[in-house]
Amino acid sequence: MYRNMIFIEKLHITKQVRQVMASEKARRFQEEGERRDVEAYARRAHREGISREEVAQYYTQWAKSNKYDMDMGPERYRGPRIAADCVSELIPDPRDSARILDIAAGSGFLGQELWTKGFRLIDGLDPSEGMIEAARKKNVYSNLICDFMSEKMLNINTDTYDAVVVSGGMGEGHIPCNALYEMIRIVKPGGYVVIVMREEYLEHVHDYKDKLEPLMKELEISGRWTRVSRRVVPKYSFENNGVIFIYQKK
Repeated sequence: MYRNMIFIEKLHITKQVRQVMASEKARRFQEEGERRDVEAYARRAHREGISREEVAQYYTQWAKSNKYDMDMGPERYRGPRIAADCVSELIPDPRDSARILDIAAGSGFLGQELWTKGFRLIDGLDPSEGMIEAARKKNVYSNLICDFMSEKMLNINTDTYDAVVVSGGMGEGHIPCNALYEMIRIVKPGGYVVIVMREEYLEHVHDYKDKLEPLMKELEISGRWTRVSRRVVPKYSFENNGVIFIYQKK
């Protein structure tokens, strides 16, 4: 019992340290950043303890405010462009027959980037009805699915996509670790899973710290997929570094 109490206390301290580090970084950004950048940063739906349902509702309100596209444009958030470049490198021309799933599609930034690269069979998945409607207006998606990417099985056939891509969908209350199993299921053998996220979330988000990358490795050891690459990219979002994971399904 005494050891359990010490373990719980250590977890509590670790959580406090993560919160202090994240809060300090946010404070510096608020003090030093441009006013419009700070306002956009403050509207993100990433806070500890937020539920997936709250996240979906938050994004719907953000979409309806008509501020999302301005707040998360390419000058502040480079994720969609980075992700589209990765998919283009993996899937050569002609790309118009390749089926792609944009997970956590938001208002459709990644869909637009993929369209400019020559992809024409692009589906989008997002749990926010408001974001789905915003993405529909971009006229680049074949199908739009309003659902959570989680550990539960989606209404999507096994081995459907040549690539599934996540750009900005990882964070507090967002896509959980166990969703990797479902991503693998819906990708064709030889297809790709591409995840682009903020590097610091690997440490600051409780669901990912010491869990996400070990699970990725476990899935590799068990023969579910093979790692193609892992690399860090600068200034992914609001001057924060990003990390790109690319895996190929066996």
